[in-house]
Amino acid sequence: MREVIATDLGPKAIGPYSQAIKANGFIFVSGQIPLDPRTQQLVDGDVTRQTERVLENLKGIVEAAGSSLDRAVKTTVYLKDLGDFAAMNDVYGRYFASNAPARATIEAARLPRDVRVEIELIALA
Repeated sequence: MREVIATDLGPKAIGPYSQAIKANGFIFVSGQIPLDPRTQQLVDGDVTRQTERVLENLKGIVEAAGSSLDRAVKTTVYLKDLGDFAAMNDVYGRYFASNAPARATIEAARLPRDVRVEIELIALA
């Protein structure tokens, strides 16, 4: 069984992909960038502000799929500059204060719309 997740709690897809797919007991959330779901515009600010928006997007999408960030099992964080790791990690730690999911963090040469951070997530349904 495969279910497409689409919600106003996260930004609309800006390409040929779904916000998330629920399948076989998991929710696979596409990489989120700091787009405000109300305006579809990028949030201004540094990596701290952008990470907050990204995590709020992930939270909204995973909750619309019937789960929560507490059920996240894996994330992948893409940073424009690995020098932003500490600031991103401070925000990330507020959203995953206990039982944090497995994570990989990668410095990417370029991210969509030249943002500073993108995060994808897998959670239990």
